[in-house]
Amino acid sequence: MKHKAAGFWIRLGSIIIDGLLLIPLYLICMLLGVSDIATEIFVNSINFLYYLIIPVIWSGFTVGKRVVGIKIVRTDGKKVGIDTTLKRYILASLVYVVTLGIAFIISACMIGLRKDKRSIHDLIAGTQVIYTSKN
Repeated sequence: MKHKAAGFWIRLGSIIIDGLLLIPLYLICMLLGVSDIATEIFVNSINFLYYLIIPVIWSGFTVGKRVVGIKIVRTDGKKVGIDTTLKRYILASLVYVVTLGIAFIISACMIGLRKDKRSIHDLIAGTQVIYTSKN
């Protein structure tokens, strides 16, 4: 069955939902009087692990992706594994940093303009984000 590729706005919506999950962590750190630097290190570490592990154990979903009805799949049909998420998030982040964010902007344009809606991190990891039901 052919699935429809998820475009820019639905993917952005899932990222926003995932980002909202971090608010309680910030609030807890603030209530406990944790320093700003320690809070950032803690929350960023949790965020990193979230994007690295959750799609692996939850079959390509994050909470945000599940809510909006999209998921990450491998283009070769295999299961999303830790190797996939490492490529998707670590290698792609390095590309975005090395290009001073220019590749990130190009990636967003690729999602909006390419027929398959694949971004740079999708191409690096061999993934695609699709709708989970016929839309």
